[in-house]
This record gives sequence, structure tokens and C-alpha cells, in this order.
Amino acid sequence: MTDVVTPPTSPVSRERSKEIKRLSVISTARQVRVLSRAELTELTGLSPATLTPLVRELIAEGYLIERGPGASRAGRPRAMLEFNPRAELVAAVSLEPARISCEIADSDGTVVAHRTIRLTGDIVDTICRSVPELAGDGLPALRGVAIAAPGVSSGGAVRLAPSVGLVEGRPIGESVQRHLGVPVVVDNDVNLMAAGEHAVGAGSDVADLLLLHVADGIGAGLVLDGRVRRGAGGAAGEVGFLPLDPADREHDGIGPFEARWSENAIAERVVALAPGRRPAAPVAGLVDLARTDERAAAYLDEVLVAWSRLIVSCVCVIDPGRVLLSGAATQLDDASVDRIQTLVAATAPATTEVRRAVLGDRAVLHGAVTYARAAAAAGSPNLMPSP
Repeated sequence: MTDVVTPPTSPVSRERSKEIKRLSVISTARQVRVLSRAELTELTGLSPATLTPLVRELIAEGYLIERGPGASRAGRPRAMLEFNPRAELVAAVSLEPARISCEIADSDGTVVAHRTIRLTGDIVDTICRSVPELAGDGLPALRGVAIAAPGVSSGGAVRLAPSVGLVEGRPIGESVQRHLGVPVVVDNDVNLMAAGEHAVGAGSDVADLLLLHVADGIGAGLVLDGRVRRGAGGAAGEVGFLPLDPADREHDGIGPFEARWSENAIAERVVALAPGRRPAAPVAGLVDLARTDERAAAYLDEVLVAWSRLIVSCVCVIDPGRVLLSGAATQLDDASVDRIQTLVAATAPATTEVRRAVLGDRAVLHGAVTYARAAAAAGSPNLMPSP
């Protein structure tokens, strides 16, 4: 009888096996938060002999914290282990004209540091300098970075973002990833706003939504089945480029729809109706002026009709169920929001609820933290996670 010879396990296989077991312990501890070694053994299916050195390593690395004995119905109380969310940090970066906003958050999404930095030099250099400075002593725990850009992004490259000097598809994600050595994801800022509102804002109770953001331009962020949808080339939601006329074929970074119905366009009309300085909040200024000026009231209705037609166009294709008004559109009073709701209900092919977004300027960073956490969990620098 010939003995069956089992080939030796390669060092690579052993390392991979250990990493899988390690991730299982971390994932279980992250979910349960506080548990005993016996509970960890039961939940992971790992033997005490396998678990003991793993737990020892995770305590040394700061993932697990030893706590006092927990309550026990019978026998000796067991020492407890607690997951430490500060062992995993992520960075969220929002690119804005002339500045960047940066936050460091733990694996629970709790922000532990925040800073706004003037953008006086190269964007990549600024990010690669600012993230380590802000992380400070926590830099070894950094697991991922998410960058929000006001333009179209694909594969970590950004284009059509003239307000921050990114037009030709510069691969900022790859550059930051190479410098910081952690997974980096890059996406359109409105997509991240939608992710933020879906995670902790006005869309946290639904799986599908469309966020319509009105600012210098007009863009939309789309969440379907709980996932941000970006399109084949990263340009899903660029509704500001919808043509208003058959002659609308070329653009210089500004779409035909947003050229006429953006916050900038509204500001120009408000100044024409009431000569003076440009209002800090043009939509709010128009709403206020419309209460006493018939021309302003008529123009306000034109704006509401235009925005409602844009919403209906989107509803005809994607049926999001809920639309969130973001940016300058949140300056509308209740009567104006009700007017949009009435117009949408009258012409949309499906029931659609129109609400204001609630996170304001914080939406981008909430979404970026969510993205960075997903990238850190996946461990892939090329991942474009959809929370």
C-alpha cells in the first residue's frame, strides 16, 4: 500500500490563510464591539490555539483593547475585548476653488480632525502634504483616502473641473496613492453628496434617490439599490449638459442647462431686477424679491418650472422615488418646494417625492468618509466603492 504524500503548504498560502483569519477576527470584533475570547472563538469558528496569537497581535497593534471582566451568569467572569475604531483611520478630501477641506475619521465615521487649506500650489502636492500633517501620530493607522472633485472622474483621473484647474484628465488618484501608500478613490463631488445624504442624511431611509445640486453649475448624484451609480465613463448625473436647443452641441466646461438655470445665472437676473451688489444667496434673494415684485415672481416660477422639468426628465429614465434639492436649491421657501412637487407630480410617470437635502456643506465629506471606509475595507487602490 502506497502512502499518500500531502504536498507542503507554501509560505504564500500560509500567509494568505493567516491574513484571512486575521480579517475574520477584526470584522467580528468590529461588528460586536465588546466580546470575550470564548465568544470570538464561537463567532469566528477559529480554535483557541489559532485565536490566541492573533488576539495578542491585534492588541499590540491597537485593534483590540483589553477590558475588565464582563458579567457572567455562572463561573468565573471572563476578560473582555473591545474593538478600537481609532485603529483604522480614513481621510476625506474635498477639492474646492482656491482651497481644499480635509477630514480624518475613524472606522465608525467619527471625525477626529478637520482642516481647510488654501490651495496655492499643486493639488497633489497639497493633498500629500496635508493628509499626513492632519493625521499626525495616527498616520500609521491610515487605511484609505477619498477625494471629491467638482468634475467628471474615471479611474482616479479628473476632467471637466475647471474651477480647480483639472480639465485634461489628470490621474490625481494614482499620484496620491503612490505617495501615501493606501487605497485612494476619486469621485465627483455631487456623487459624494448623494452618498453622504444616503448614509446619514435625508436619504438614509431609502434605497433609491436622486440628488440635484445647484451651484455655479448643476449636477446630479444617483443612488440606486443603495449604490452610487457613476456610469461607464464617470459622467452619470452631468445634467447641466442637457441641451436646451438643437444648436447646443459644443461646450467649454459649462453645459447649456446650467448656463441658464444655475446659481450664477439666477444671480445675474436678480441683479438686473434689483440693481446693486450680487446677493450672497441668489436663490434666497429671488424668493424674497418675488414677494413684492411681479417680474421677480414670474422669473422665480420660470426657475421652478425649469428645475421641475429637469427632475421629470431624470424620473422618466431612472425612477428614483425621492429627489433631494441640494446647494442653492435648498434656499427655496416651502411654497416654492411645494410648487416643484406639484409640477413633478403632474407630469412624472412615477410617484416622486421632492425634499431638501439636510447636510449642507457637510454632505461631501460625509460621503467621502463613507467611500474611504469602503476602500479601506476592500484594500484595493483601484476600487470605486459605491456605499
